[in-house]
Amino acid sequence: MAEEKRDNNEELRIGVYVCHCGVNVGGVVDCPDVAEYAGNLPDVVVAKDYKYMCSDPGQLMIQEDIKEHNLNRVVVAACSPRLHEPTFRRCVEEAGLNKFLFEFANLREQDSWVHMAEPEAATEKAKDLTRMAVAKARLLEPLEATKVAVDNKALVIGGGVCGIQTALDLGDMGFKTYMVERHPTIGGRMGQLDKTFPTLDCSMCILAPKMVDVSKHENIELITYAEVKQVDGYIGNFHVTVGKKARYVIEEDCTGCGSCVEACPIEIPNYYDEGVGMVKAAYIPFPQAVPLCATIDKDYCIECMLCDQACERGAIDHNQQPSEIKLDVGTIIAATGYDPFDPSGIYQYGYGRFSNVITGMEIERMINASGPTGGHVVKPSDGKEPERVAFIHCVGSRDEQIGKPYCSRVCCMYSMKNAQLCIDHEPDTEVTCYYMDIRAFGKGYEEFYKTSQEKYGIEFIRGKPAQIFENDDLTLTIRAEDTLLGKVTEYTYDLVVLSVGLEHPEGSEELRQTLGVSKSSDGFYMEAHPKLRPVDTLTDGVYIAGVAQGPKDIPDSVAQGSAAASRAAIPMAKGQVEIEPIIARTDDVVCGACEVCVELCPYGAISIVGDDNAAHAEINAALCKGCGTCVGACPSGAMDQQHFKTDQIMAQISAALEDVGK
Repeated sequence: MAEEKRDNNEELRIGVYVCHCGVNVGGVVDCPDVAEYAGNLPDVVVAKDYKYMCSDPGQLMIQEDIKEHNLNRVVVAACSPRLHEPTFRRCVEEAGLNKFLFEFANLREQDSWVHMAEPEAATEKAKDLTRMAVAKARLLEPLEATKVAVDNKALVIGGGVCGIQTALDLGDMGFKTYMVERHPTIGGRMGQLDKTFPTLDCSMCILAPKMVDVSKHENIELITYAEVKQVDGYIGNFHVTVGKKARYVIEEDCTGCGSCVEACPIEIPNYYDEGVGMVKAAYIPFPQAVPLCATIDKDYCIECMLCDQACERGAIDHNQQPSEIKLDVGTIIAATGYDPFDPSGIYQYGYGRFSNVITGMEIERMINASGPTGGHVVKPSDGKEPERVAFIHCVGSRDEQIGKPYCSRVCCMYSMKNAQLCIDHEPDTEVTCYYMDIRAFGKGYEEFYKTSQEKYGIEFIRGKPAQIFENDDLTLTIRAEDTLLGKVTEYTYDLVVLSVGLEHPEGSEELRQTLGVSKSSDGFYMEAHPKLRPVDTLTDGVYIAGVAQGPKDIPDSVAQGSAAASRAAIPMAKGQVEIEPIIARTDDVVCGACEVCVELCPYGAISIVGDDNAAHAEINAALCKGCGTCVGACPSGAMDQQHFKTDQIMAQISAALEDVGK
């Protein structure tokens, strides 16, 4: 990291600019008084106040003063550096000054906004903050950013509709893209659906062409039945290890004819049908699977070799072993999707105990014409069609008692969709929805809700059921309070559907740690900023999209997939990224290689290098975020932080205490 040391013989010429920020600061703090005070501080050659320093005239004032007064340090006392520090750094740089010879004093969040009723005290505090900023500015050193080359290949983790959109966008931009999917086929949860709300379009009719596009795209390499095991490196230079599970079928030779499936004598619960139907131990997940290739489940296979005998192409390989694939990529996008909430832990609803209590995804598979019941909704207890069906919303969502306080954003809508489809399939079916609040927030969603009520005659009861009882004839009685009528109700149904919420999928926590990204309290991956950087993470070069970031519907997932592709394309298109120099530095002589910093670094940016006699910590500038954890923890004082060095911080503290006791 290039750094220019401070010239101790340099004549310091500091300019101080106090911003009114409209009335945010100026309505409380006497800004002209603060500017006059700053003008009398040592080494300050010009001090001014202005209503909006961030405006073009305000920035032009700074640039003209830099040239006229030969300023070599600039202090702006204004709002939060989080908001406008980049603005003023760019401003001084355009005037020929190193952008790191700029210091910010926060007079808004740290002063005027918290002392609105004390204007005199706020003005004195503003003087203190400005004096502290000037004290640090005297010791600032010019820093230079370095540039890191970016590999123009991308990795998309997850093959659902979001990951598919991301990969297609990146591929269409001309970037080599690897897609890793942990299941035998891409398609994700959308591939299990019969229809999509609110238009009731055929889900597979929308999805299948995109799945095929991925498999045929010249810039996309599809790696299915595989998981990311290890990620090393940093933005532009990620080294990824992918573990590919054994299919026991040679993918390149299999044509998906299904001969092995027909020959296999073993039947097992079908994961794709949520366990409602059965599938062979040698199976193809569904007719539109991509790749259209059989997989053998070795947990159930008895190795009778009938599949091997039936395969004319000799594609069966019972000795196939798991393998590892090494990838070098510049950016990574996690589009890992979701798993439906498992309601078996909510004892009062009887899932897993009462045969006619099922989940929303299970009824999805029943309704689907390619599902286990051929498109007919039936009671699991006897296979007969139900006359009365109840849907319970928000199972596994908006429930702090089970640690799921968030709204899953799709449950209300898919409940109404499935309720409508139940009636479409059997018009005499009576359907009731138990809800807490109907959240029909998307385009056409409110109209869909009204259609459910007015056209289909679906009954809506506002209230969360307290208990489900199973009767002797296996019907189910729901006890719930109708909060609109203010009374407790008990109604009996043939089938109860639990509209379960969305949660982060199995294995996502391990992947999160591998990628080095944070998570929010709900377990989903955390974005860098919820509004301004919704698909970025705090790990540069790693992006998130779809339900990996939080619950959302298909349109939002697709939109976010495209957004992540666009964000990932920026560094790859530029071919390099600039690494900010505000990072930790090590004094190799003082460092004792105790490894305290290595263990504490949240970004994995520190390693121990050198032999036993000269071992010391080394910081990877591309990974370091300048959080300062290592600086505070170092027992030998070998670590220091660029732009926040110990002498700079001590100068601020001394300046803050100057007038104490006077």
